[in-house]
Amino acid sequence: MLSLIKVEWLKLRKYKAFWWMLAIAIITYPSINIFFRGIYGTVTDRKGVEGEVFKGLIGNPFAFPEVWHSVAYFSSWLLVVPSLLIIMIITNEYTYKTNKQNIIDGWSRSEFILSKLYDVLVISTIISIVYIIITVVFGIRYSSEFQITRWDEQIKYVFLFFLQTFAQLTIAFFVGFILKRSFIALGVFIFYLIVVEPILGSIFKYYFKLPALANFLPLEISDKLIPPAAFLGKFNKEAYEQSLADINMHILYTCLLTAAVWFLCIRIYKKRDL
Repeated sequence: MLSLIKVEWLKLRKYKAFWWMLAIAIITYPSINIFFRGIYGTVTDRKGVEGEVFKGLIGNPFAFPEVWHSVAYFSSWLLVVPSLLIIMIITNEYTYKTNKQNIIDGWSRSEFILSKLYDVLVISTIISIVYIIITVVFGIRYSSEFQITRWDEQIKYVFLFFLQTFAQLTIAFFVGFILKRSFIALGVFIFYLIVVEPILGSIFKYYFKLPALANFLPLEISDKLIPPAAFLGKFNKEAYEQSLADINMHILYTCLLTAAVWFLCIRIYKKRDL
């Protein structure tokens, strides 16, 4: 395992585009949460009844313990950014034929896929650490003394955010792995994310009247791990409570789909011409 990680590090350490993309991915996460906290502050800091009513209606989504959920929800909107990084990593293997060189140097085909699995794990871990830092900073900054004592009540979202990140980066890896060409893979992934899956979800919901099927689209499965933040759930409490109840099932579905994708990658790569 360590030898595979070392080789991956040697591939990436002097690759400037990788570091630029990673930096962009890291910067976007605090940025989007600062943006939404700014909106919240603008509304709640108003003098008079209006600000107080708004505070009473939605509470403080950026204080403990709710901040774990809120930051995870807003951050999940940006998983496309590290997904593009993963696509770049795998397609570069084909562009520069380093995958072929690895096999010539004695790697098995399974070891090559395993090395890419480590890449996805490392990027997922980095993104999750960024999420934890943002959450802790926001929580300490905007919580009362009593709220801080409840800091760990929703810490489960650390695991859920990591799993969602890893699952969606796995889908991105699969697209790059299948298509091999960076520009094509990036285009297909973004088009599927923005256009295809939302349209398919709408067709299942409104044309076939089977909304449950929309929850089993590849990206939607892991999206359900992190429901909308609690203050949004107040507008439809029944749907929000159901989304919370469904989390455990979607943990299972996400794990099964993710394992199936990696297994499929190994099977394909063993039969694919280099």
